[in-house]
Amino acid sequence: MSGLELSELSKAYGSGAQRVVALDGVSLTVACGEFVALCGPSGSGKTTLLLLAAGLADADSGRVLFDGRDVGALSDREAADFRLHDVGFVFQSFHLQPHTSALDNATIKLTGAGQTLREARRSALPWLERVGLGARAAHTAQQLSMGERQRVAIARALANEPRMLLADEPTGNLDSARSAEILALMRDVCHERGIPGVLVTHDPEAANHVDRIHTLRDGRLTGEPMPAPSVVGS
Repeated sequence: MSGLELSELSKAYGSGAQRVVALDGVSLTVACGEFVALCGPSGSGKTTLLLLAAGLADADSGRVLFDGRDVGALSDREAADFRLHDVGFVFQSFHLQPHTSALDNATIKLTGAGQTLREARRSALPWLERVGLGARAAHTAQQLSMGERQRVAIARALANEPRMLLADEPTGNLDSARSAEILALMRDVCHERGIPGVLVTHDPEAANHVDRIHTLRDGRLTGEPMPAPSVVGS
């Protein structure tokens, strides 16, 4: 597997006086087994970059290659399969079903991929336990705190053992101790399974858990990537 390659990506929203450039010729390569962070102010294009990498939005120009495949050239069905089987995406807004248990929220991609509910629950429960929610598995999403909901979303993204991890502010609602645990978990998954991972974050703790840090500003990568300090626990 050749990892994730973003080449000269550009994306704008709106038109005329309302046109907003989200990305302006961004190129970035994330190798297999590498976990990188994207930092920058709000509105700098970080989330748009993740959406393009996941095939959830189309670029105006440029290419997204994953494992040598052009994501932008996939048919609707191929793109849906790509997101279901290959991409673990942690959404900032969670996208959980409020009246469904934490465990069944974590199984959604597994059942979509053909597992029975019993099989999916068996696969997802260890991931809920790894994010510290084993004892809350039967609680519905609306019964959970914001931080707990965020951890369910992380467990769901990892439960199908994706071939790429994309995380949009995954620690935004977590305390510092839990943030460090979750960042270390995502780093370890990328390293151990040999998959590319991209983390969008404002969390200063992230620098201790990634392989390098890029800064995105006004839709462009600025300067040279910063090597992360020695990774905690490595």
